[in-house]
Amino acid sequence: MQIYLDYSATTPTRKEAIAAITSAMEQQWGNPSSLHQWGARAATALERSRQQVASLINAPVPESIVFTAGGTEANNLAILGTAQRFSSPQHLVVSAVEHSAVAEPVRQLAANGWQVTWLPVDSFGTVDPKDLQIALRPNTALVSIIYGQSEVGTLQPIAELGAIARARGITFHTDAVQVAGRLPIDVQQLPIDLLSLSSHKIYGPQGAGALYINPHISTASTSSTDTSSTDTTSIGTSSISTVAPRPLLTGGGQERGLRSGTQALPALIGFGVAAELAAVEMPTETLRLIHLRDRFFKLMSDVPDLLPTGHPRHRLPHHVSFRLSDGQLTGKALVRQMNLAGIGISAGSACHSGQLSPSPILHAMGLNDAIAKSGIRITLGKQTTEADIDWSAMVLKQVLARAVPKTLTV
Repeated sequence: MQIYLDYSATTPTRKEAIAAITSAMEQQWGNPSSLHQWGARAATALERSRQQVASLINAPVPESIVFTAGGTEANNLAILGTAQRFSSPQHLVVSAVEHSAVAEPVRQLAANGWQVTWLPVDSFGTVDPKDLQIALRPNTALVSIIYGQSEVGTLQPIAELGAIARARGITFHTDAVQVAGRLPIDVQQLPIDLLSLSSHKIYGPQGAGALYINPHISTASTSSTDTSSTDTTSIGTSSISTVAPRPLLTGGGQERGLRSGTQALPALIGFGVAAELAAVEMPTETLRLIHLRDRFFKLMSDVPDLLPTGHPRHRLPHHVSFRLSDGQLTGKALVRQMNLAGIGISAGSACHSGQLSPSPILHAMGLNDAIAKSGIRITLGKQTTEADIDWSAMVLKQVLARAVPKTLTV
């Protein structure tokens, strides 16, 4: 029996997206920037995909979607692109549980003189909005808080955190790669200025992503590059900073000048199809995943040495995560043992699951080195059944019983 339970790492490309990709490669292979009919057909297909992705998060206009090569590039564009708006290093705020696609660009800025506040989290991995309020400074240029933590599943209070940044006229970014397509996102209701998306997390192809940019933020070239000259645009009773990303890639000026280079049209068409179908299926699929998630937690609740990580209620609907009580076995070892049984899980984020270093996420949640190496993540998806959950829980118990003698035997 083969059971894949690593949907937060990547999802299989759905057949509808594959069919659309194949059709695009056969019939819509023109350059979307070309003026002739081949280019026009490609451009029409590209803009349809933009509309489909925009609709997934209820973006007010399709043009607020800037296509990228994935979630990592979208995060880099948000972080480094915003920093490029300033002629001298400023201050930015991020959480201590960011994905490396945010944390690494921030470290790069810190090495270049930027002041960084890493907001602490509680034992569930949650940021306290009061800490954000205290952390803001007159020269804070950007706040970036992950929406749904990929390793422990915790959902952050994004509405409250974004409102705090907006009240101060500070650009607010969130990495929503794990949330989109699994929970409703309405950027017209949420105080979000920049939001990152990834195709392959929602059953689209790898190599495609997007950055949502609030259309009320100016993306025009400006010489206003310090905090004293930053303008704000009034929206209702709040104020939004006009500081928006500058391009990391320059050239032909595609994607409104924010991401030059001929678009990977087949991948983006697959992304659009996946986004449209995710929006349609979300109401029923989310409830199904929550049922399976909670069933897995319940089945493992009689294993005293295996403790859940992340928030028990405010968590991603498809996400199950644990750590061992005293770190007597590494998460990587558990992954290998489960793989031998034909079950695919991960030790934390897939970006670091091959490393033996302690998880920085579990560290931030107050766990020591040994325990921070023992985390595992089990993530569910469209192909996961109740029988898969029951079998995988039984196998995990057997693996633990063999490896950790005092663990409950099956």
